[in-house]
Amino acid sequence: MPDAAPRPEPFAPRADPAALADLRARLRATRWPDAPEGAGWSLGADVGYLRELVTYWAEEFDWPAQEAALARLPRFRVRLAGPGGSLGIHVVHARAVAPRGSALPLVLTHGWPDSFWRYSKVVPLLTDPAAHGGDPADAFDVVVPDMPGYGYSDRPGGAPLDSVAVAGLWAELMTALGYPRFGAAGGDIGSHVSRYLALDHPDRVVAVHRTDAGLPLHPGDPAELAPEERAWLQEAAAWGGAEGAYAAMHRTKPQTAAVGLTDSPAGLAAWIVEKMRAWSDCGGDVERSFTKDEILTNITIYWLTGTIGSAMRMYSANSAIPPAQLARRVEVPSGFSLFPGDIVRPPRAWLERTANAVRITEPARGGHFAPFEEPELYVEELREFFRPFRTPG
Repeated sequence: MPDAAPRPEPFAPRADPAALADLRARLRATRWPDAPEGAGWSLGADVGYLRELVTYWAEEFDWPAQEAALARLPRFRVRLAGPGGSLGIHVVHARAVAPRGSALPLVLTHGWPDSFWRYSKVVPLLTDPAAHGGDPADAFDVVVPDMPGYGYSDRPGGAPLDSVAVAGLWAELMTALGYPRFGAAGGDIGSHVSRYLALDHPDRVVAVHRTDAGLPLHPGDPAELAPEERAWLQEAAAWGGAEGAYAAMHRTKPQTAAVGLTDSPAGLAAWIVEKMRAWSDCGGDVERSFTKDEILTNITIYWLTGTIGSAMRMYSANSAIPPAQLARRVEVPSGFSLFPGDIVRPPRAWLERTANAVRITEPARGGHFAPFEEPELYVEELREFFRPFRTPG
């Protein structure tokens, strides 16, 4: 007999009080490094700010309250057949407040350093637009999985999965949830996963929306490119030299960093909050984009699930994707929202070269974590882009 289809099971994790007590003890016992006077964020995480954040984490942060807030999302676990064996995948699956069959299914994929947390603010806006000043016809059935090795999804037991493999898992996930056709959207690594969903399953993906195009790869003669594309390649190379040390570590020696980051919550906070500040549209003040509670909710998910190492290992897997895969052009209708605070923003010429770009916009505010920083703006981008690709219920 054929195997039964995967069945989502309700999921509501609750942290062990002993784990929270251990976290607070580790935070209080942090052994702090020195810092040059006036260094601020110029050499990495600002130790002064980090001390303040760690003190708040140890003494005031209320994880059970944050956990309860996340539990209001409809969360499930579903077992899928991964390339190296089955994997339990954690997923938010929120159905639209709309007549059944009239909503567009949409799978949203996060990146690093986050999880389903990235989309936690936009789920109610997407599923119930009428309750948030929108048109009920713009409702989505929303699917937000944690990638393998992130958040509450299982870690791959053997080799880490790359974005191509995760896209294949998401196609299986959408089948398990009853969606033969759907939209896809994402940013950071989630942009790559969404791209491969469109490349490998064009019969199922009605359209794909991305907030970036990744770092550029052009195997041909640079003279073939437009001037703005050549400038972008140079900008991306300069950014990699100045800001890309974290990615080089993730690609080459993730286990070395994982030892310290899995053992020290202060170290984990430094590794993540520095990127939340640098990649958001915060003008240098991370708390213009995120409250301390929001920052620490993201970081605490990593701490309690012990997934910083497995999350970093995905960079190693992605670095081995063959260049021929990276060079494929997406023919599924594609939309790009390029938020001003994001990193290494591509020119229109590159987007049109690499994808069937039917809509390119530049919202007024937001950065790399736009769904969390500017949820209303991000949701409006999705509503506008996907509207022509809906079919009558």
